[in-house]
Amino acid sequence: MKNWWKNDIYLRKIPFLKAKCQIIKEIRNFFDKEGFMEVDTPSLQISPGLETHLHAFHTEFFDFSGEKKDFYLHTSPEFTMKKLLSAGLPKIYQIAHCYRNCENSITHSPEFLMLEWYRANNTYEILMEDCEKIIRNSFESVGKKKSDFKGIECNVFKDFEKLTLHEAFNIYADINLDKVIDDDLNPTPYIIKEEAKRIGVNTTDFDNFEDVFFKIMLDRIEPKLGQGVPTILYEYPISMAALSRPSPKNKKVAERFELYISSLELANAFSELTDISTQRDRFQKDMELKQQLYGINYPIDEDFMEALKYMPESTGIALGVERLIMLASGADNINDTLFAPVIY
Repeated sequence: MKNWWKNDIYLRKIPFLKAKCQIIKEIRNFFDKEGFMEVDTPSLQISPGLETHLHAFHTEFFDFSGEKKDFYLHTSPEFTMKKLLSAGLPKIYQIAHCYRNCENSITHSPEFLMLEWYRANNTYEILMEDCEKIIRNSFESVGKKKSDFKGIECNVFKDFEKLTLHEAFNIYADINLDKVIDDDLNPTPYIIKEEAKRIGVNTTDFDNFEDVFFKIMLDRIEPKLGQGVPTILYEYPISMAALSRPSPKNKKVAERFELYISSLELANAFSELTDISTQRDRFQKDMELKQQLYGINYPIDEDFMEALKYMPESTGIALGVERLIMLASGADNINDTLFAPVIY
């Protein structure tokens, strides 16, 4: 929408912007009390992030000799923050501007704020506790106890629900994940497609296992999460580990969790993978699939791979700041939490 700055349009969003300022203050207060260092890393990167379905903004740097170098705006500050862990900073956080192309909806913006924090010598259970405190502090700072995003009420001051992926698929989709995963690292789509068909979720001939998995998630499971109380969904299949490590208790699952409030995904957390060979293999497979699906791929940051040699056992999490503000303030569109939206 042009002329978003006009007074009669803008006044409506002032309460949401005030809530944003207050919540960001509370976030910083939490990390100050916990002894974290706030860091500031560059948005321009050699590698923007290597998730298959995320699209980056590409640019070029020219020096005085006319030589050019490719750069990307990062989709997350993750790689650089992990380099800082490798350099010896044990407790760090950042509220970073992040950039993702092809994203524009009531909960997505091409430019947005991401809160990321990392704790060396810890596993992801401590991040669950951090999330509870940050979310409750944020809601309390704006005088709220509940979210009612899209009419789905969620009381953040009640005990958080914790569900494994296996439990969630059993409860909400009547699917046993153990029976549809025929290969832990490279499950085929055939069995899960049959289960999707049985419960009425449409698939195509071109869908792989992950495609069908997320269709079931979006159709049957995510709408049920974070209702009444926040939901922590944990222990993802190892084939969807991303940058998380296998669980030492069960090698079939990864130490990864996502947090939902009022059916909206708010955060994604890992006990970090530090095995270089495994990480390179995952990156290469993800970029091969990206090339196959979209005709593009991004380079691996070799400086990051080298840093993994020195990174301690750590845990890290990314939380969408504007999404938290939406949930706590009652805004129903992410643009209402942005002072000057890129796309309206």
